[in-house]
Amino acid sequence: MKDTKRFLPFLLTAALVVIDQISKLIVMKCIPLNTVGASLFGDFLIICHVRNTGAAFSLGAGSSPFLRVLVFIILPLALMIAMCFMVATKRKLLTDAQRWFVAGIAGGGFGTLFDRIFRFNDGVVDFISVKFFGLFGLERWPTFNLSDSFVVVFVILFAISVIVQKDPQAGKEK
Repeated sequence: MKDTKRFLPFLLTAALVVIDQISKLIVMKCIPLNTVGASLFGDFLIICHVRNTGAAFSLGAGSSPFLRVLVFIILPLALMIAMCFMVATKRKLLTDAQRWFVAGIAGGGFGTLFDRIFRFNDGVVDFISVKFFGLFGLERWPTFNLSDSFVVVFVILFAISVIVQKDPQAGKEK
């Protein structure tokens, strides 16, 4: 039973991929491409339907298909597999909480990879647009989706856990 406990964080990974893909299917069904479906709090939060064939901030959107496959699919897939390997096997390297955080990062990553593989020509479905009030020269933050949010939230949680983690070797004589 204890051995199966190390695979529990993958339930989070799977749940995040499902939630992400359901949200994207709803957007694709309910909001025509390149249109706004709803504005909340004035224009602070806009739910829209756009596509991104690049990476974050549309970087590499005009790249060749070969480069897109290599940089946006193969390399991230290798990273996600390595992260899952860490969750499943490196018990002493990560705390239990960190294993869940890494599984959450992988869930967000796999959500985006799903789009990059199965919507290769159409691009990743993005739908959340937030007003940024001119900070860094941006009136709006680049449009994103739930999988992007999952990655950011779980990276922040992981970073906090590393910062506050007590050194297990502290207090022991060398």
